[in-house]
Amino acid sequence: MDVILLERIARLGQMGDTVTVKDGYARNFLLPQGKALRANKANMAHFESQRVHLEARNLERKNEAAEVSEKLNGNTYVAVRSAGETGQLYGSVAARDIVSTLEENGYSIGRSQVELRAPIKVIGLHTVLIALHPEVEAEIVMNVARSDDEAVRQAAGEDLTSRDAFEGDDVAEEDELSIEDIFENPEDADLGELIEDGEASAEDSASDEAAEEESGDDAAEGAGEETADESAEEEKAS
Repeated sequence: MDVILLERIARLGQMGDTVTVKDGYARNFLLPQGKALRANKANMAHFESQRVHLEARNLERKNEAAEVSEKLNGNTYVAVRSAGETGQLYGSVAARDIVSTLEENGYSIGRSQVELRAPIKVIGLHTVLIALHPEVEAEIVMNVARSDDEAVRQAAGEDLTSRDAFEGDDVAEEDELSIEDIFENPEDADLGELIEDGEASAEDSASDEAAEEESGDDAAEGAGEETADESAEEEKAS
């Protein structure tokens, strides 16, 4: 279908251009949204008579969009979602979620203005383009994390998509500090207690081994006695 554009359409044309588009795109989007008219003599004459008004309206909308862009561009918004150890979301963050987040922060944005090729399905910092006007865009960052605390860590540049990051490093840090306390700060470590504990463990191990050997000897002796008794009985019987 041939249509006359009433405003600039990205990758399609400028205001006043006559272009050929798919029928579905024209009927479902361009015509109902007032972005184009069917290309015929009557509509062309109507467009020319309204060109000055349309250009003035377009300029006004462009200036309004530029003001919003100055406030919105570069902003970061947090979305807390459940995710697995490797950062894979159990759900996703779609365009409607971004629209809802922006509305909560005072921006009225349509879903079609959120240029998200596919829903976000992993935690991290994701740059999203917002088309405020055919000639004005803004970029925001969606900080998708498992918690507000993790969102802060991600904003600081930490990668939380590993298993270690999911489980936390508290235990590892405590073990590391204990070793440092022993070797770097001997005055803070009770070495005598550590030695006594080691000796006690060695003694316990030796006692257990002796007990096992004694049990083995008793079992062998008992088996020998049983064999001797059986032999004696066989001789009597013969």
